[in-house]
Amino acid sequence: MKKTLLCALFLVLPGCVLAATSLWEVRSAGSIAYLGGTCHVLRPSDYPLPAEFGRAYNAVQAVVFEADPGQMASSEVQQMIMSGAVYQDGRTLFEVLSPATYANLKNYCQRRGIPLEHLERFKPAILAVTLLTFELQKLGVDAGGVDQYFHGKAVADGKSIDALETARQQVEFILDMGQGNEDAFMASCLEDMERLNEVFDHLITAWRAGDEATLEALTATEVREKFPAVYKMLFTDRNRAWLPAIEAYMRTPQPELILVGAGHLVGEDGLLAMLRQRGYQVRKVQ
Repeated sequence: MKKTLLCALFLVLPGCVLAATSLWEVRSAGSIAYLGGTCHVLRPSDYPLPAEFGRAYNAVQAVVFEADPGQMASSEVQQMIMSGAVYQDGRTLFEVLSPATYANLKNYCQRRGIPLEHLERFKPAILAVTLLTFELQKLGVDAGGVDQYFHGKAVADGKSIDALETARQQVEFILDMGQGNEDAFMASCLEDMERLNEVFDHLITAWRAGDEATLEALTATEVREKFPAVYKMLFTDRNRAWLPAIEAYMRTPQPELILVGAGHLVGEDGLLAMLRQRGYQVRKVQ
């Protein structure tokens, strides 16, 4: 099964409850934290979430996200996205992309009735997210993801909300994706988009089961091999930056539920491996 670059966007993504899922318990010297791998987008049919997530949520008074979902929806952050989404120097996709990739993009948009002329000034990373949103809507992905679900619950229940990075930092990561390698990035995204339905099903199945090998293959392997700079920025650098904060939560008297995209947990550069290397006891919640 081919790995896809777009999976990194689902996870920098059927209603049965399985014996294990993408939730781990981290212990050290009597302290405990729950580390949950999330899908940032889901379909209504993907609910209810695995029961293990609900039990971990009920056991804590603080929920930690990559970035605060409430801040991500703020007008300030949305304005930052709008300003950074387009080339400010007059460049267009016709100039940035190779003739072959631009022709593929034009054909893709024509087949789907998408007016490419309205997107000509978009940077490839933002265009990829925009096209991905269109495709996901066709698959019925309109129910939000794990992060949004638990953020809403935490607000309603009056639980503490914290974040590993700021909303501004997260937007900057998205805006910088593929920079310097725009043509290959766009070409890979277009190729992946044609198989989105199949890939999304595999991804959700692996996430629900906590299948670390498949999650790594789907979310990180191709990015690491084809786009090492993107992999370093989205995964390695951010994981290393988050680790001290996660360790600080391990020193608090009360447990926290820490929710990050599942792709950040798995593999040799993942948070689970980093925590094990530092001597923490890490076990999958079942």
